[in-house]
Amino acid sequence: MAKIVRYRTPQGAAWGVVQGPGILRLAHPDGGSADDIDDLFERARARMNAPPGDEPAVAYSGAELLAPIAPAATIWCVGLNYRAHVAEAGRELPKQPSLFIRRSGSIVGQGAALQWPEVSEQLDFEGELALVIGRGGRFIERADALAHVAAYTCFNDGSVRDFQKHSVTAGKNFEASGACGPWLVSADEVGDPSDLGLVTRVNDVAMQAARTSALIFPIDALIAYVSQFAALRPGDLIATGTPEGVGAGRTPPRWLKRGEEVVVEVERVGSLSNRVA
Repeated sequence: MAKIVRYRTPQGAAWGVVQGPGILRLAHPDGGSADDIDDLFERARARMNAPPGDEPAVAYSGAELLAPIAPAATIWCVGLNYRAHVAEAGRELPKQPSLFIRRSGSIVGQGAALQWPEVSEQLDFEGELALVIGRGGRFIERADALAHVAAYTCFNDGSVRDFQKHSVTAGKNFEASGACGPWLVSADEVGDPSDLGLVTRVNDVAMQAARTSALIFPIDALIAYVSQFAALRPGDLIATGTPEGVGAGRTPPRWLKRGEEVVVEVERVGSLSNRVA
């Protein structure tokens, strides 16, 4: 299985493929074809099957992993996309997908710290499956939508709830409040994404558990909907929504605290882990 990561080098951010305990570099620092995820997977498979080269692998355990999001990507996020989550939020079932955008500075990679919001104590967790667009397009039909997906990854749509009440944009875009990773797994290796298991744990305690079969708007519908009003481009990411069990839906609310660890696991994709700093 090819696992594409984005990591820090002395020259800047670079893409690589995980092979054993190391990372083999695939590209120069950000630029050029950095948004072409399909091309990255082609190069990854070629690199994995090639004889060892002169460039040594970087130890995966010692690498600073970044969110595996292309530099120019739009980060589309879907709210209220599981029925039980809609119920715990006290909302009505949406007739169309509810969308918002996150900026890249609000997302960190595997192992990086989630920043405690100094102006709030209501930092919440939201484990999700995310997809990455490989082939862009506009007015994409649902029947063709999955052919536009290059890869899948894990996503934590960390939210600052009191700010979210008066501004979704603010509550969803605090610096380093969410996470993505640890890697991208190609769509063909994941297979059918319509029934993947998802679990979110805080300090090893399962807080969220669901399957993507419970999505109100499945992946093909989300791609078709977004492409009606925006041209999807290679590298764009769509986070598909979180299930029930978030901190805000509990009595009393269960907010994240400094030092706690959040782990988002998605079947056949991976496990994303971050601590609150």
